[in-house]
Amino acid sequence: MEIIIRPIQISDNPIIAKIIRTSLEDLGANLPGTVYFEESTDHLFELFNSNKNCAYFIAELNGEIIGGTGYFSTDGLPIDTCELVKVFLTKTARGKGLGYRMLANCVEAAKLNGFKKMYLETITPSLIKAVKLYEQFGFEYLTAPLGNSGHNACNVWMQKEIA
Repeated sequence: MEIIIRPIQISDNPIIAKIIRTSLEDLGANLPGTVYFEESTDHLFELFNSNKNCAYFIAELNGEIIGGTGYFSTDGLPIDTCELVKVFLTKTARGKGLGYRMLANCVEAAKLNGFKKMYLETITPSLIKAVKLYEQFGFEYLTAPLGNSGHNACNVWMQKEIA
């Protein structure tokens, strides 16, 4: 099993958009106010390459794209804080520790880019397994959202010191 985590390429756009939307459908989280309905989900390469303060990574298993994750300097966040975004895996890739590995890669990249904190938003109960991953990684609960992501369907907000 050879897993590669690499920066997103333009040719990855339709594949990762499908993984994101299918994952949300599988988990019953394809709701208004989520990335499911965002046009940017179809253009992640362009979104993440238009700003030096963000990055998106693709995970491949034996040459097949199985997921992705990134960090973004979301409007309204403190200057030293980035947002963990669009952490999704295919159904067959879930539950094998790949999410933890992808998250570790993303945190390290954000740290190297000068960020001191990482923030995230998600939905429960639909994405409860993701929340467990974030807890294991040391993210702590917040009582309200930070920044202006526009994801008003999210009901869980967490943050972690990364530097």
